[in-house]
Amino acid sequence: MHHIDNPYAPIEEIHQPQFQQKKVKLFLKREDLSHPYISGNKWRKLKYHLLAAKAQNKEILVTFGGAYSNHLLATAAAGAKYGFKTHGFVRGHEVSNPVLHLCKLFGMQLQFVSRENYRQKESLFSNYFGLNQSAVNIPEGGAGPLGEQGVAEIFEEKQMKENFEHIFCSVGTGGTLRGLIKGLHANHIEAHLHGVVVLKGAEEMDQEFLDLSSNNYTLHHRFHVGGYAKTNEVLLAYIQNFASTTGVLLDQVYEGKMMLGIQTLVAENYFKPGSKILALHNGGLVGLLGMIR
Repeated sequence: MHHIDNPYAPIEEIHQPQFQQKKVKLFLKREDLSHPYISGNKWRKLKYHLLAAKAQNKEILVTFGGAYSNHLLATAAAGAKYGFKTHGFVRGHEVSNPVLHLCKLFGMQLQFVSRENYRQKESLFSNYFGLNQSAVNIPEGGAGPLGEQGVAEIFEEKQMKENFEHIFCSVGTGGTLRGLIKGLHANHIEAHLHGVVVLKGAEEMDQEFLDLSSNNYTLHHRFHVGGYAKTNEVLLAYIQNFASTTGVLLDQVYEGKMMLGIQTLVAENYFKPGSKILALHNGGLVGLLGMIR
């Protein structure tokens, strides 16, 4: 494995009355179509971790996530696809759900750890794999410089050279937005980045981007709908309406909140008439399985 092909992720316009009324155009970059389980930013954030692991002759990918983690599933699928064994430390008491079952189908060994021990990720890796030279530690969510490098490459695609005034992504740990900021500058693209934060009380996150010396981004903190993985009837109704009128599914943890945030900003006349908005649909659709009871 000397390279990983760029994911299939076309851009399509979303036609809905609320955007037409405000004279703005909304486009969706369908990163969710890149792979059923290694979709969107997960593919991009894993790319250079995988290449580095292969270059170092590593055989086992070790990583971390919650019980419904898109990252765990993406790592399990990517490991199977590119010839690695995988091990996932799962936060919390032992449970069984469709996401973890899929991880197992892809061959991932799951190990449940207490929330307290989960916070000590370096210690977990050291205690269980410290002497194993064939294992590599991949940060939760594929974070870090390698993950950001993969995300930054999105702006090298020809379709991203179009004149979008605003580019949106959902924000959890912030790694995707950091990568986007770096890629924007590296490719000399003039657009304003927007991150819709899905965590409650994460305003201090703004400080984590100051080292990038950039002022072409905005973090939106009012669309978290109560906090990470929290939801309400307004969000669920929006997801259903969006799916039934566009044919595009959104999850309730990340992308549903991002799109609801964009719709709210459009209704508030946040954007000038004639603006072109691009939203990155980064997949995460297995999160919908958490709604099934």
